Amino acid sequence: MIKSLKESFPVTTLCSAFGIKSSSYKALNGYTRAAKEHIAIPNHPNREFNVTKPNEVWCGDVTYIWTGQRWAYLAIVMDLFSRKPVGWSLSLPPNTQLTADALKMAFESRGKPKGVMFHSDQGCHYTSRLFRQYLWRFQIKQSMSRRGNCWDNAPKERFFRSLKTKWIPARGYQSFSEAKADIVKYIIGYYSQVRPHQHNNGLSPNVAEKNYWAEYKTVAKFT
Repeated sequence: MIKSLKESFPVTTLCSAFGIKSSSYKALNGYTRAAKEHIAIPNHPNREFNVTKPNEVWCGDVTYIWTGQRWAYLAIVMDLFSRKPVGWSLSLPPNTQLTADALKMAFESRGKPKGVMFHSDQGCHYTSRLFRQYLWRFQIKQSMSRRGNCWDNAPKERFFRSLKTKWIPARGYQSFSEAKADIVKYIIGYYSQVRPHQHNNGLSPNVAEKNYWAEYKTVAKFT
């Protein structure tokens, strides 16, 4: 039962649904319960996921990936404007450094933008002191879904569903290195460059962003 749940839902969705006090979750993932498990952070998007420009709102989540002998954990940061993954991290320990590394990659790869909002569920990866220190350092505003409500972070749920049903082998990968190489190929190659998105009127995330910046430069030139 635990294995089938892992294959179907992101880890933070399970964490929110069952609570990080669960003895089975703790034994499975090796988490140490935080001193403060829940922090009152508003749900700013409130399911309004259509934003007007890149680097306005990012969202993040974590999921399980089978790597031959054990589970690995994939953290993704997505720009809601184009649904482009802009930061990611894959690791064996499911600790907060995983999500912090994904956020750091997003922040640096996007040129250290100002005024970004980061939205996630209430998973322990995102309520930890370490992760919130990264947000403070990057001057990123935090937003969180309501407790146990996966629809409040629906774009990330759809990304993981597509990754697991259309790309990852049914029995997972044979090794961690194979998983990492193939997932990066999916993110950078297929998902960002090739896959058409209904949200982008049939365009890939890269093309949608390219068109935005071309129009932005044209408007800026004439104003």
